[in-house]
Amino acid sequence: MKLLHIDSSILGQDSASRELSAAIVARWQAERPGLEVIYRDLAATPVPHLGAGSLAGSDPAEAALAATMMDEFLAAEVVVLGAPMYNFGIPSQLKAWIDRIAVRGKTFHYTASGPEGLAGGKHVVVAGSYGGLHPAGGPSNFVEPYLRFMFRFLGIEDVAFVTADGLAVSPEQREQSLRAAHARIAEPLKLAA
Repeated sequence: MKLLHIDSSILGQDSASRELSAAIVARWQAERPGLEVIYRDLAATPVPHLGAGSLAGSDPAEAALAATMMDEFLAAEVVVLGAPMYNFGIPSQLKAWIDRIAVRGKTFHYTASGPEGLAGGKHVVVAGSYGGLHPAGGPSNFVEPYLRFMFRFLGIEDVAFVTADGLAVSPEQREQSLRAAHARIAEPLKLAA
């Protein structure tokens, strides 16, 4: 079984989403001995944003990187995504990665009745971290609806979130939110088939 672990926070060791995504991956490793983990740090090694050359495939190095990222994503049965909230949305580094895996003919296609995802059967766990209080379904949380929509567009229905919010409100709130998120990680896993 393969797990793709993606981090996108620019905060390095101070990142709550990195802390949570690492804990989620460790939990999967404990439950599934022999799990193969592929790791990609989008802040340390940024993915180029799409440009005209990206779509035309005129840069061989960029095309090779895009192909590698697509292969990693398609091969993974589990995707663990560290997704902090920046200005109410996902980091641009994470959006650049999504742009590389949302490719017509590879992860979705169009039919007479609308788009159809081709990347189903995966289990996605998003480790979210928010400085303010941004509950799921709240008017200021665009991270969760966007990621749910995007993965469903690709055919993935099994998307779970482990989030810690209010991290910048106070040290006490940060500690409480992270403790609650870690408690969720410790709950029994819904293992992908």
